[in-house]
Amino acid sequence: MSFKLAVVKEVESGFISKRGAMRKYGIQGHGTITEWCRKYGTFDGYSIHSTRQMKTPEQKIHELEQKLRLLERQNKFLEEQLVESEDKASILDKLIDLAEKEYIIPIRKNSFPEQSRSMAKKGKKR
Repeated sequence: MSFKLAVVKEVESGFISKRGAMRKYGIQGHGTITEWCRKYGTFDGYSIHSTRQMKTPEQKIHELEQKLRLLERQNKFLEEQLVESEDKASILDKLIDLAEKEYIIPIRKNSFPEQSRSMAKKGKKR
């Protein structure tokens, strides 16, 4: 009985999850700890879930450090993608310039931004 109460106390305090308690103490049944919490616990189901969300400052710091590492990796990936995209755009511009010189045909549109905006407005009025 004291063992069950100790496990329930650990789970309800949020120091360990039910699955963690199963592993730590070698408890086989999936519903065993849930049943113990229902019989011997002091919290209802809502309180148990809310205590799990409460974290120590060390846990919060660790979680934020993990998020920071993930964001840094994502940022690095996006920076590499940006550089690659800029390189591709530069190469395509050079290829277009070369094709225009080689075949003596205009490939790029020679309209100014103001012209394209006015054409878009006319298209919307129709």
